[in-house]
Amino acid sequence: MLGLKSLQTAKKVVAEIKVMHMTKKGQTLQGEKSVQKQIYLIHNLFGLTA
Repeated sequence: MLGLKSLQTAKKVVAEIKVMHMTKKGQTLQGEKSVQKQIYLIHNLFGLTA
């Protein structure tokens, strides 16, 4: 396993994995399955900047 040192980190990793699975299965709120929409969703959820 990853050897996570805190519960907060473990929760964040699990949440990110769940989001990636939902995106792969097409269960996003955007409706369209374009790559750009998926990238936008992931960046917003994880607090990344484009």
